[in-house]
This record gives sequence, structure tokens and C-alpha cells, in this order.
Amino acid sequence: MKSISRFVVATLALMAMSTMAFASGNLVVYSPNSDGEIQGILYYFGDHYGVKISLQSMGTGEVLSKLNAEKGNPQADVMFGGVNMGVYQTNKDLFQQYVAKGNAALPAGYQNTTGFFTNYLLSGSCLLVNTDLEKSLGLAVTGYDDLLNPALKGKIASADPVSSSSAWAQLCNILLVKGGYESPQAWAYVESLIKQLSGKLTSGSSAVYKGVYQGEYAVGLTYEDPSVALLSDGAKNIRVVYPKEGAVWLPAASAIVANSKNADNAKLFMDFLVSDECQKIVASLTNRTVNPKFPNTNKFLQPISSIKVAYEDIAYTAAHKKDIQKKWADLWAKLN
Repeated sequence: MKSISRFVVATLALMAMSTMAFASGNLVVYSPNSDGEIQGILYYFGDHYGVKISLQSMGTGEVLSKLNAEKGNPQADVMFGGVNMGVYQTNKDLFQQYVAKGNAALPAGYQNTTGFFTNYLLSGSCLLVNTDLEKSLGLAVTGYDDLLNPALKGKIASADPVSSSSAWAQLCNILLVKGGYESPQAWAYVESLIKQLSGKLTSGSSAVYKGVYQGEYAVGLTYEDPSVALLSDGAKNIRVVYPKEGAVWLPAASAIVANSKNADNAKLFMDFLVSDECQKIVASLTNRTVNPKFPNTNKFLQPISSIKVAYEDIAYTAAHKKDIQKKWADLWAKLN
């Protein structure tokens, strides 16, 4: 997938008026984010503010494992993306408190109310369909129900909800729209879907959308940003499907690692994420902004008004994350 060009980033830099001082030094970042966010937000920040970025890209579960292993001698300054209420509640000791300047300008539902993590964009669950394979199989995928078609057995890509934040979001989305988090009907659907996966889980979130694009899978359980990015980069053999049963949008967040060695730059990055400058950049990418002052401009993003939106009980899923993940893992082990 092509990255956003430095020319575009430079153009955005000229358009945006910064309210933050020029910085220096380093920022070590662990991130599960897609190329668009890395290039358009993280490296833009480094280039524009004179901060040297050292990035390690890995899945959310890997980031948390690495942060836990390094607690005695932290190597990272920031976890960029992958942080949510569930991650925060079960890993409070990994992060340090900081409320970004500009936080109060965000809608109440997206403000940092815990004191620990900064919401900077909205991420939505979706299905990514390989249109060539869809046509050859004689299908028309419109939602979760269609994934149980026998023709798709072994042709559906999903990461593991225990280690992947996007797969976890998909599992919660499915349970919500199929009857509720504790509904026997919803869990019966999950069991049927696991059977359709034929014992295969991808190595991480990126392997889902890349596998669909490359024709390894017909459908992927993924998220909006990298899916729309593929379309923006010229992909002709895929389409984004927002499940007819309902799609959930959740704020994506970042946090400062406890005892960060470059805490000043980490705080500056949190300030940047909620700044008008960054929100203008987000509006131009393949994400949706947390600040409604800046509507999205990407033509491949379907208007939210045309999508059936479902609203997750974030407090419930955060409080019951381990239980839900264990139920999934037990089902997976039982069926495989």
C-alpha cells in the first residue's frame, strides 16, 4: 500500500498554523497503526516539530506485552493508537497521566476523562470484500449474515480478538448487533463464524486487509482506515461494506508510557493529536475526526448518514473484556 507522500504532508504543514513551539530530541513510539496514520500524523509531527521519531510497528497485544516486559526500564515514550478503555483499565500501570492542551475543545464524549489517554480520531469496523472473488463465488456480501454462506468457508480473514484491537472491536460489534454481549443468539452466531474461519486466524490486523486485497481471502473482518486507504491508493478489486446489521465507531487513542525518557516530547505529541492542525490532517486522511469542526474530505469515505450506526456500551465491554475474550478463546479451542 502506498504511503501518503511527503509532498502532501509538507503542503499540509504550510496550510496549518502551529500554536506549538519547535521541539528537538527523540520520541520512541510503539504502534499498531496503519501506514496512513504513521506517515500522515506521526512522521508529520516529527518532521514539522524537529523531533526524531523511532518507531516499532506491531499489533496491540504485542505492544502491551513489550511494555509490560520493559516496565523496569521503559524503552518507549508513547503508545500511538490501540489504547481504549479496556486496555487502560487492565494496564493502568503502563501509562502516565497527562491531559492534552486542547482536550476541552473536543465533544464531551471524546474528551480524556480518565486523565491517561488522548482520543484523536474515530475508527469504524467494516468488512472488506475482494470483488473478483465475490463475483466468482456468486455472492453479494452486505453484512454479517452473509459470512455464514458455505461458499465462504475458509475464505474469511480475521485476526485474533485476544491480541488484535481491530478484531476485538469486530467481536464486540458482532455481539452487539446480533443480540447483545451476553445473548445466546449472538454467541451462537460467533460459534458459526468460527467454524467458517476453518481454523485460520491471521498474524495481525494488517494481514486481514492485505490478504483480501491480494486475493488470499474473499472477505476480511477489519476496520475503515486501511480499507479506505487501499481505495484511495487506487485499488480496484475491493469494496468496503458497512454491515447492514450496524457498524460501530470508536475513538482511537494514544497514551504516554509510564516513566517515559522523553516525556516532554510525548506530551507535545498528545497536544498535537487534538490540535486543530492535526484534526485538519485527519480530515484529509482515511479516518474520521473527533473534532466535528473538521469534516472529512476523502471521497472514498461513505457519508456517516448513509450507514446504520450501532452504539457500543464502552463501559460494559471494557469491564468484561477478559470474560468475553476467554469465551471466544474457549470456543476457538473447542472448535479447532
